[in-house]
Amino acid sequence: MDFSVKPVLTGDKTVLRPFTTEDADVMWEIINDPEVVRFTFEPSTELTLDRLRSWYGVRTADPDRLDLAVTDRATGELVGEVVLYEWDPSARSCTFRTLMGPRGRGRGLGSEATRLVVGHAFEQVGLHRVQLEVYADNPRARRVYEKAGFVVEGVRREAALRGGEWVDDVLMAVLDHEWAEARTRREGAQVTG
Repeated sequence: MDFSVKPVLTGDKTVLRPFTTEDADVMWEIINDPEVVRFTFEPSTELTLDRLRSWYGVRTADPDRLDLAVTDRATGELVGEVVLYEWDPSARSCTFRTLMGPRGRGRGLGSEATRLVVGHAFEQVGLHRVQLEVYADNPRARRVYEKAGFVVEGVRREAALRGGEWVDDVLMAVLDHEWAEARTRREGAQVTG
């Protein structure tokens, strides 16, 4: 049970696939989007295109994390990423993060990508818990996570100084049995709907 298998996960709107070195140029554009910077990176983070090429060039080799490119199924365009990392084999848990570039927002791609990768974590890898942190001033992301079954476990008050203002960090998680219950409800709604 680890992340050594790098799957291709296909949904109605998205295809999640392993990264290649060639994805670095598009990811460079995405991570420099002001909204991505605002909600994803620490203000002191210094990234370069060469560093990014190196980063995405080795992501497929790590057995303790899963980095997948989020692509629009209709066009094949790379629009973001989903990542499972900080894998703890004894607790059967990991941390989740995602980022979506401007061309991937507002169309349900992030919601589907989240469901696909979290479903993989529970149903294929056998994890018990997937957790995340989201800034309190990012309601779009929080809504995506709640729809996927994540629940708020706590708040780290004024945990980050961003743009001269203190921002809370919201801690959320979903457990394997909660995921299974939510999946049963979703499938039931599709059958009756």
